[in-house]
Amino acid sequence: MKKILAVCGQGLGSSLLIEMNLKDVLANLNRDDLEAAHTNLNSFDPTDTDILAVVCGLDLEESIDFDRKIILQNLFDKNELETKLESFLAN
Repeated sequence: MKKILAVCGQGLGSSLLIEMNLKDVLANLNRDDLEAAHTNLNSFDPTDTDILAVVCGLDLEESIDFDRKIILQNLFDKNELETKLESFLAN
């Protein structure tokens, strides 16, 4: 199953929050074919072929070497996440 991976510096705070929001958004979009998960920057494996996209904050935009990134301005804004994820999945 393909996954949308939330990434933050330590893998404990913001990535966990993003993962919880991702689960809600994926359920709202009826996308049970996608899994939400989270990790820290050092554990992120860009060669993992199961990763469809990475979601992170502006602070990690330049640190993550991955073509399919969804960058959030506000990690707490579920509407921003849903809008950007819908746009990503439509392409």
